Amino acid sequence: MHKIGFDNDKYLKMQSEKIQERIRFFGGKLYLEFGGKLFDDYHAARVLPGFKPDSKIDMLVQLKDEAEIVIVISAGDIEKNKVRADLGITYDVDVLRLIDAFRGYGLYVGSVVLTQFNGQPSVITYQKKLESLGLKVYRHYSIPGYPSNIPLIVSDEGYGKNEYIETTRSLVVLTAPGPGSGKMATCLSQLYHDHKRGIRAGYAKYETFPVWNLPLKHPVNLAYEAATADLNDVNMIDPFHLDAYGQTTINYNRDVEIFPVLNTMFEKIMGESPYKSPTDMGVNMAGYGIIDDEVVRDASKAEIIRRYYNALCQQIQGNAEEEQVYKLQLLMNQAEVTIEDRKVIGLAKKRAEETGNPAAAIELPNGKCLTGKTSALLGASSALLLNALKELAGIDDEVELISPTIIGPIQELKVNFLGNANPRLHTDEVLVALSICAATDERAKRAMEQLQNLKGSEVHSSVILSHVDKNVFRKLGVNLTCEPVYQTKKLYHK
Repeated sequence: MHKIGFDNDKYLKMQSEKIQERIRFFGGKLYLEFGGKLFDDYHAARVLPGFKPDSKIDMLVQLKDEAEIVIVISAGDIEKNKVRADLGITYDVDVLRLIDAFRGYGLYVGSVVLTQFNGQPSVITYQKKLESLGLKVYRHYSIPGYPSNIPLIVSDEGYGKNEYIETTRSLVVLTAPGPGSGKMATCLSQLYHDHKRGIRAGYAKYETFPVWNLPLKHPVNLAYEAATADLNDVNMIDPFHLDAYGQTTINYNRDVEIFPVLNTMFEKIMGESPYKSPTDMGVNMAGYGIIDDEVVRDASKAEIIRRYYNALCQQIQGNAEEEQVYKLQLLMNQAEVTIEDRKVIGLAKKRAEETGNPAAAIELPNGKCLTGKTSALLGASSALLLNALKELAGIDDEVELISPTIIGPIQELKVNFLGNANPRLHTDEVLVALSICAATDERAKRAMEQLQNLKGSEVHSSVILSHVDKNVFRKLGVNLTCEPVYQTKKLYHK
């Protein structure tokens, strides 16, 4: 079984207390910029074993009587139909998903803010759509010379032109579908308006990574650099914190670079800055939740390798630059890991060489390793999935969990009626067929019951998998990597 390196309950308690402390510090109102993912933070769960993917939202639920959510989206992202790579949906659609998700937890969503608004027709249409759904929508405008032209920014012609967001709770959480949406600028704009109205309020930032009280080259922080290699984020010692307190803390380049500007803005808005460093602005308690440093180090090193392989595949697909791959290679060197440290890579490649066809390998949570090969009926990933379920259920490898008489009609449907060239069953089709067999076959039922025990498994494929197969492994909580090659030489890959 995988070892636990992070105490989630301790973290939740400390995190909620820290936020409440910051609210009191500012006299009862706090604008809290949430960086990273509020939901489904699987990166944190992978590098901090024991961290629950929805920990941050669970923490907010503890404060739900004090909190309201403001969702920020850039008008430019709406106009460009920017897509969330992990979900495959546009940012404007993700706003609706986020609202539903927050409401599902009983959290109050106060409004949506359209930042960098310049009268774009598509953005006006989107605003009308949100308002027709009963949502409050506010416009914030582009400011010439942002963020350097502070006299203009902190004036009635800068932040003062933005529409004031009416809020009713002491904790206002600002979140967004992705980076670059304008959360920080929205917070500062609100501070400007509040202070003109005589309302005491403050700003803080909540980002899980980098972990400020871990060493600069700790694998957890290196894994954060790996996760943001496409953004060129670089972890660095916070020089302002070191100068003010004589204490070494870790932040990242963008926050360090912008801090002098923020500090000046705070002084102009509030009379004086409440912070001496970017680290001061943060409220992250994740470092205090680590209970086994060796476990989180190993988990983070494994994540860096996975990120490297993901970048290789993204490069082949035209979605990543060569520099991103080089950066990840450097991070692997710093973490002192190689691809040989991921056991399933060698196993999958060896099986593919032996069979002359695509293959896959899995390392189960109990450490047992298995492989799957391509056959006339099943793709390698589907075969691997069935092999893993049989192993977990204690079913002999020779047993056919799904009869060829069931697979045959499915293949006929795919090829003759749905226009598929490949008759082999994908992982989702295999699971549907297995669930049907489970209604009458006790062994198939036992295998289905083991699906939950695949969570945390490591899988490697000798070829890039289809979106369908990737999605199934993701939903099962399996960590997947692929060799950066396609199964065929076609130019179009579904």
